[in-house]
Amino acid sequence: MTTKFDELIRRFHAYLTSVDNALVRDAVVRIGWDMPARALEPHGISGVRHLHRAAELAPPAAKPLVQWLAEHRDALRWGQTYTEADFGKAFIDNYGWLEVFGTRGHFANDEVAAGLLILGPEIVYPDHHHVAEEIYIPLTGGAEWRMGEGGFRVREAGEVVHHASNVNHAMRTGKEPLLALYIWRGGPLAQKSTVTGTATQGGS
Repeated sequence: MTTKFDELIRRFHAYLTSVDNALVRDAVVRIGWDMPARALEPHGISGVRHLHRAAELAPPAAKPLVQWLAEHRDALRWGQTYTEADFGKAFIDNYGWLEVFGTRGHFANDEVAAGLLILGPEIVYPDHHHVAEEIYIPLTGGAEWRMGEGGFRVREAGEVVHHASNVNHAMRTGKEPLLALYIWRGGPLAQKSTVTGTATQGGS
């Protein structure tokens, strides 16, 4: 069955196949890309207002995907794992994710989940961890990432960030938003992350 979201998964797959990284190549070939579509009602979040800026910042390989997201943002089902009670209103107004495929995404997959995370400028996503292994690829550069006991360091667009199972990690943005592609595998695909820090607002 053809759906209006076929172009989303096509562009998502096309970008992933352009990434020259062994871990990503292995993940891509293990995914069965002929996935059934789900009929999901759209759900908006305020953080999608950053998508047009993300499209301006995205490198050439990622632009077709990010531009499609910006143009069709109101037709998609965006989600949030946390609430204002967890990290405050400023965080919630600038945070969210879109599951392209997985146990609750626009396409059904019980073995792996993948989608996009958005964070607005001057936001800290505090230390958290989860059972599933996670592969992140920032589609906009300049945000800082931390893993384990290490400090924050800037990751550029297209750089692969690998979080093994249950390894603490955190992100913080500066003057620009972050849009990052993620792949979850090897654990509960809809698990709420365990937070090990406290959210604070502010950039680098």
